[in-house]
Amino acid sequence: MAVSVLLVDDEPLVRAGLRAVLEAQQDIEVVGEAADGAAVIPLVRRLTPDVIAMDVRMPLMDGIEATRAVLRAVPQPPKILVVTTFENDEYVYEALRAGADGFLLKRARPAEIVHAVRLVASGESLLFPAAVRQLAAEYGTSEARAAMDRAALTDRESAVLRLMARGLSNAEIAAELVVGVQTVKTHVSAVLAKLGARDRTQAVIAAYESGFVAPR
Repeated sequence: MAVSVLLVDDEPLVRAGLRAVLEAQQDIEVVGEAADGAAVIPLVRRLTPDVIAMDVRMPLMDGIEATRAVLRAVPQPPKILVVTTFENDEYVYEALRAGADGFLLKRARPAEIVHAVRLVASGESLLFPAAVRQLAAEYGTSEARAAMDRAALTDRESAVLRLMARGLSNAEIAAELVVGVQTVKTHVSAVLAKLGARDRTQAVIAAYESGFVAPR
């Protein structure tokens, strides 16, 4: 089954470029486009894409509010890949906090764009760039630290979360810890449950905000 993608960006040239890159792949299909976040929910309901490639800055409804709206309104929402021009954009970080699943620069090479879509579709989020990791640390609060303490992660769960924060996939974590992939999936599920995180991205944000993982 091909990964279906909805493109949301107010620049037609950006949408055309992403479409050309993605549709060159046999396992990816662009099923629709929108020029603003305000048009996303009807398209998601009609097209049921696997991934939304969402610009973070748009005139009527930006990618942050559109992400929140999709997650509120759609019972089984697609993965959301934030696409932006600047890696140190606080809008990007807010979109990730709102529930987006990954991050991609508009200047990324075609192979990086394709990899990002496939990775987000698989449920294994992208590594945040250094600038975004630094923003996460700066947003740290005593509440975030207290929540991490209450989670009471085991040593193995802590190790898994640190590797998740480095951007490793389940298979890569399994190789690093010399355990099976299914064992890693079990630990990841436990980490998400203990942190009350919707997905890997939210767990990694919690790790940086609490100071559990330091930005590099």
